[in-house]
Amino acid sequence: MPDCEQACRACLDTPGSVFQDLTYPEKEKLARAQTTRFFKKSEVIYREGEKPVGLLCLAQGKVKISKEGITGREQIIRLARPVGFIGYRAFFADENYRASAIALEDSLVCQFSRDEVMRVVKLRPDLALRILKTLAGELGNSNDRTVNLTQKHIRGRLAESLLFLINTYGLEDDGMTINAYLSREDLASLSNMTASNAIRTLSQFSEEKILSTDGRRVIVLNRPKLEHVSEIG
Repeated sequence: MPDCEQACRACLDTPGSVFQDLTYPEKEKLARAQTTRFFKKSEVIYREGEKPVGLLCLAQGKVKISKEGITGREQIIRLARPVGFIGYRAFFADENYRASAIALEDSLVCQFSRDEVMRVVKLRPDLALRILKTLAGELGNSNDRTVNLTQKHIRGRLAESLLFLINTYGLEDDGMTINAYLSREDLASLSNMTASNAIRTLSQFSEEKILSTDGRRVIVLNRPKLEHVSEIG
């Protein structure tokens, strides 16, 4: 079991956190108004349609935010990494979640009290601006992904998704293996394609020596070529 208290402090103190510039007393009040929960791989953190009861921060692990389409097929619309906030759009909009959050690996999530978060936001206009900037950035990224996933061909979509995984979770120590082990179904959902198309395209990339696979591990052998495939769509 991870050190929950230390992990959740990272949500407040890590450089880049919207809370990083709060005063020590303000951070302590937030810390006292938080609870933690450990989620095993594949466990649902929140479901579409549920009401947020607090602001959620991913302290450890990896999480996918996904939505089920009208055909029942899952679409991954966002990936979260530590220390990032999840479900915050619904939280600040005072709406029900419009997607579900599921742990891609064992994860630790911290929940900050709605009342305490809103109290601090009202007292600190600079915090409100940082949150607004974060939301605006996420919206821009989402718009770019939407265009790419609807206009690129299958090869371009999968190449972009693999690069997206690299940018989100990085590479392992070998500098080649993507530091996220997604199932073929998850890769397909991330790339807006069927699992069979994802499997076939991965095989093509393997034959072209762009990458190799070992179970769920994806090893990038030729990143410039992968980037080229993504660019030409």
